[in-house]
Amino acid sequence: MSQKLKVGILGGTGMVGQRFIALLENHPWFEVTTVAASPRSAGKTYEEAVGDRWKMTAPMPEAVKKLVVMNVNEVEKVAAEVDFVFSAVDMSKDEIKAIEEAYAKTETPVVSNNSAHRWTPDVPMVVPEINPEHFEVIESQKKRLGTTRGFVAVKPNCSIQSYAPILTAWKEFGVKEVVVTTYQAISGAGKTFKDWPEMVENIIPFIGGEEEKSEQEPLRLWGKIENGEIVKADGPVITSQCIRVPVLNGHTAAVFVKFEKKPSKEELIKAMVEFRGVPQELELPSAPKQFIQYLEEDNRPQVTLDVDYENGMGVSVGRLREDTVYDYKFVGLSHNTVRGAAGGAVLCAELLKAQGYIQPK
Repeated sequence: MSQKLKVGILGGTGMVGQRFIALLENHPWFEVTTVAASPRSAGKTYEEAVGDRWKMTAPMPEAVKKLVVMNVNEVEKVAAEVDFVFSAVDMSKDEIKAIEEAYAKTETPVVSNNSAHRWTPDVPMVVPEINPEHFEVIESQKKRLGTTRGFVAVKPNCSIQSYAPILTAWKEFGVKEVVVTTYQAISGAGKTFKDWPEMVENIIPFIGGEEEKSEQEPLRLWGKIENGEIVKADGPVITSQCIRVPVLNGHTAAVFVKFEKKPSKEELIKAMVEFRGVPQELELPSAPKQFIQYLEEDNRPQVTLDVDYENGMGVSVGRLREDTVYDYKFVGLSHNTVRGAAGGAVLCAELLKAQGYIQPK
């Protein structure tokens, strides 16, 4: 590809915005040419606007340091500079809905990390290996917005990435009931230990809104398009608890599953490790070669050893065993700000580009 698509990051100074910038450094298809943030950051260079709040382990890419931050509210002005945008803005849900649709109406595709549009009936919420066909609903959304190339697409909640792909791989066995407890990293709240010292050696058994997302969003991934809208699946029944733990990156899930027809452990492992989707077939730049790995050791997956599997884009599973109440139980792990946030959105954008939804303006 001779010319890279010009990308804007909305909310580029926050933690997820920073992760977008880190992931897109040297991307073969996309180049960050514009960063937009709140009016208080506008007019400063990106380096000045972020100051000492750079939260990534890798240094800030040289290419973005001198970019002058634009005001995210100046929609027409920002949109004129880019082919499409990633959205990681920190606003109220209603404000996010409004601003993302405003960008879409300038004929600028929006690939969002935010939750605001996850239940808008004609907005696709996609994990590219699970439900790429949901992008087809974009045509209905464009009719509603009155656009020819502008639309909003979103990725789901970060915590479900550690178990929804596994349950998808097991679909043929009829997943019936699921009990899941997620142990979620502090970066999921946009924090580091420096920002949140009370999380050191602590656990908080509540994350606002998270349990409903954990129970309902997988059903939307498994839903169908009917009359230009995505209708969520009826089952399986999922119940969850979500706990904040003193880990920087990596959401772990302890999961119990009941099947309509109980498979063997070998069948379950085979289905997991062989599970692949359109990103693998197309060899998209950010796609993990193997989406799900199974670890045989009793003490895996571990955050310190496994969170960066496949550059943070893969899912690690271990401790699959029969259960006395349910059929099986297992432990899953995914990187919450890579696969679960910015990386998942980048993979969505790659697939949207490959399918012709995102093109140069």
